[in-house]
Amino acid sequence: MTSASAQRDGDLRNYALVTAAYWADTIADGAIRLLVLFYFYGLGYTPFQLATVFVFYEVFGIATNLVGGFLAARFGLTTTLVMGLLTQTLALLMLGLAPDDWLVVGYVMVAQALSGIAKDLTKMSSKSAVKLVVADDRPGALYKWVAILTGSKNALKGVGFFLGGLLLTVTSFQTAMLLLAALVFGALVLTVPFMTGSLGRADAKAKFRHMFSNNRAVNLLAAARIFLFSSRDVWFVVGLPVYLRTVLDWTFWQVGTFMAIWVIGYGVVQASAPRLIRARSSEHGAPDGGTAARLAFVLALFPAAIAVALGAEADPGTVIVVGLILFGIVFALNSAVHSYLILAYAEGDRVAMNVGFYYMANAGGRLLGTILSGLLYQWQGLVACLWASVAFVLAAGAISLLLPGGAAQAAGGAPSPVGSGANR
Repeated sequence: MTSASAQRDGDLRNYALVTAAYWADTIADGAIRLLVLFYFYGLGYTPFQLATVFVFYEVFGIATNLVGGFLAARFGLTTTLVMGLLTQTLALLMLGLAPDDWLVVGYVMVAQALSGIAKDLTKMSSKSAVKLVVADDRPGALYKWVAILTGSKNALKGVGFFLGGLLLTVTSFQTAMLLLAALVFGALVLTVPFMTGSLGRADAKAKFRHMFSNNRAVNLLAAARIFLFSSRDVWFVVGLPVYLRTVLDWTFWQVGTFMAIWVIGYGVVQASAPRLIRARSSEHGAPDGGTAARLAFVLALFPAAIAVALGAEADPGTVIVVGLILFGIVFALNSAVHSYLILAYAEGDRVAMNVGFYYMANAGGRLLGTILSGLLYQWQGLVACLWASVAFVLAAGAISLLLPGGAAQAAGGAPSPVGSGANR
């Protein structure tokens, strides 16, 4: 066995362990979101106040992806994975061990900040690791690997929503957090000790300034990602669960189960993306910038249709359930394409930095969507959130039109409009 193939086998083993740890953290992350949302809703907080609880989660996610990409490039992905799992355990213990009178917005915002840091460190570690185990000249294979990883992550986040609703029903808020802390710490103990090396080449010469990409395609994709994820979270994070609970009078258990099923289905669609949109992909079996643009413009139809139907006083339960399912299918396909494109556009020696920069934009989109979800819902209800979603999706589609149009170009196989001298 050559040294190169031995290195790739070692990376594959480490990648499997990183992914297992990432899955455990993802389940906990989904459960935390639902537990915190409904715990504070039960205390009488308004939709906008609920949104502010998650502000630090998203703000620190932006900073984490920026700094984390640099740390991963400098010290290796194993380091950022361990940091993520330990930080998530600390955040959960802060909430699980706190007496009731400590559970105020400020304290929980700090815990959520740590949780956001942890989630983005583990996500960046796992998604960057994909690039290490797929050959650079196989864009179709990279697309499939990324789709499976992204889809499985979101399916398990749905499991986390379900678990959060279940725990809030059968036990206390603090006990639920302690159980989740045990899950995350268990993942750390059962996976990290069996990893070898640093998962990828650590570069002691990596500079923080390199985090700010001068790769035109990466910058455009990051901008599109901001608007794409704002379009989802502007109605999904606060507006939708509060609407289901207050207007449709669903129980915590029903809301948690529905959102869990939706996110699991969303993840299944993402994992199936290479098969579902193969007919519109390039000759290389992978999507390109045009694919992302088309999917974005189709996606805009669904929040618009839901808003119109609710305004026409159609049955809200049917409209929300059917509309959200259709929105989720197209959004999942669009997100899967984005997740592939960032790795296709990224330079091999700076993949962690490019991915960190991209997911910094992703966190920025979630932050914008989260704040507006609470603010718009409190101001004009769910319909206002939906029209904001339409505007954001259209913006994402317009930016995506500027992306490179071929998979070979995206993967670096030929000169492309990414920009001469990108990231040299």
